[in-house]
Amino acid sequence: CFADPATIHASCEDYRAAAGIDLEHDESDLERRIACPLLVLWGRHGTIERCFNPLKDWAERAENVSGCALECGHYLPEEVPQPLLVELIKFLS
Repeated sequence: CFADPATIHASCEDYRAAAGIDLEHDESDLERRIACPLLVLWGRHGTIERCFNPLKDWAERAENVSGCALECGHYLPEEVPQPLLVELIKFLS
C-alpha cells in the first residue's frame, strides 16, 4: 500500500491529526470512559512496547480492556496476519 502516494498522504494526515485536532477531541472526553470491551494489540518489537504500558494505559480510559503484544513491529496485519486473526476472532467471539 505504501507504494501509492495517496496512502502515504493519508498516513501523514493521520499522524498530523494525532498531534493536533485529536488532542482537542481527546481532552473534551477526558471524563468519559469507554464502556464497550476494548481489544488492545501492539507489536512487541515496536515503539509502543518500548514507551508505553498499553493495557494499563487503556485501563485508565476504558472499563473492560484486554489484549497483548504480538511478535512483530509496527505493522501488525502485514507482519503477523495469522496471530492477529486469532486474537480478533477470540475477542469477537
